[in-house]
Amino acid sequence: MKKHMNIPVFIPHEGCPNDCIFCNQRKISGFVRTPDEPEIKRIIEEHLKTTKPGDDCEIAFFGGSFTGLPVFQQEKYLKIAHGYVLEGKVNGVRLSTRPDYINDEILDLLKRYSVKVIELGIQSLDEEVLRRSLRNYRPETAITACKMIKERGFSLGVQTMIGLPGDTLEKSMDTAKRLIELKPDMVRIYPTLVIKDTALEHEYLNNRYNPLSLDDAVSWCSILVPMYEEAGVKILRIGLQNSDEIREENEVTAGPVHPAFGALVYSKIWLKRIEDELEKMNVSNKKLIIHAAPSEISLVVGQNKRNIEYLKRKYRFSDIKTLGDMDSQKSFSLEFRD
Repeated sequence: MKKHMNIPVFIPHEGCPNDCIFCNQRKISGFVRTPDEPEIKRIIEEHLKTTKPGDDCEIAFFGGSFTGLPVFQQEKYLKIAHGYVLEGKVNGVRLSTRPDYINDEILDLLKRYSVKVIELGIQSLDEEVLRRSLRNYRPETAITACKMIKERGFSLGVQTMIGLPGDTLEKSMDTAKRLIELKPDMVRIYPTLVIKDTALEHEYLNNRYNPLSLDDAVSWCSILVPMYEEAGVKILRIGLQNSDEIREENEVTAGPVHPAFGALVYSKIWLKRIEDELEKMNVSNKKLIIHAAPSEISLVVGQNKRNIEYLKRKYRFSDIKTLGDMDSQKSFSLEFRD
C-alpha cells in the first residue's frame, strides 16, 4: 500500500528572532544543533531506505522558522532537498515557519526549489493571546501570510495552540472559524505545555499562568477537531509528538501532557456523538449494543472503559457491548434490547 512519509530535518530554533513565551525548541524537537550538509544527506538516505516504490515522500524542514534563516542558508538546504526531487527519490519539500517571515521574495525562492507545503505557526488569531505569548505580530499578519501562500499555489498548513496566556475556549473557537475561512489544507492543534527553561515556566512558577487541565484540553479539542474536519481540513496532529526529551517528566513542568492525547480527543468526540443520539430516546434500563467500525471500537469504549462506564451511569443501561461490524469509520448505530 502506498504511504506518505515526511523525512524530518530539524533546524532547532534557527531563524527565530526570539523565544516566544512557550518555546524551548531544543526541548521540543529533541535536537540541540543544526545538522550540516553531509548529515542532512545521511538523514534523507536513511529514511529512503525504509520506503517502497511509489511511496509519497517529502523532505520536511521542521523545528525552526525556516524562512527566517539568511537566504544563502535557506538556499543551501533547499538545493540538497531539490536534488532528491530532481532524481525522483522524493516528491517535494515542506517546511514550517512564522507568518511574519512570508513575503513575495521568499515565496519565489521556495517555488524554485520544489517546496509544496508551507506550515505556519499561527498559534492564535486573538490579539491579546498573541501579545501575551510574545509572538510580536498581529492577527492580520498571519491572515495575510495564509492568503499569499494559497494564492501562490502552495498547500497551506496551520499550527495552532490552545490554552496560551489569555486564551479561552471562545477565542480558540474564533481562531478556528477564521482559519477555516482561509481554507487551509491541514492543521495541527497543540495544547500548551509548560516546558522547562521557558518564560512560560517563569510565569507558571510565579502563579501568573494556569495551564489547561487534561480534561479541559481534551474537551476543547473535541469541539475544535470536528469544526476543521467538517470544513474538509485534514488534521495532521493533536498534541506534541513524543520525542524522548518530552517523555522525560522533568522537561514538562505542567500542562495537559498525555502519551495518547489524540486518542483521548477522538474518544471524547465519539462519546458526544453517541450521547446526541441517546438524548433523542427513552432508553433507560435497557441493554445497549454500539455498532461501529473495528478501527474505532477502542475510541468508542474509551480509555479504561471510561465512555462505557459513563453511559451506563447516565442512562442506566444494564449492559453495554460494542461490535466492530460497520464499514465506514464515521458510521455507527445503536441497538437496544430488554
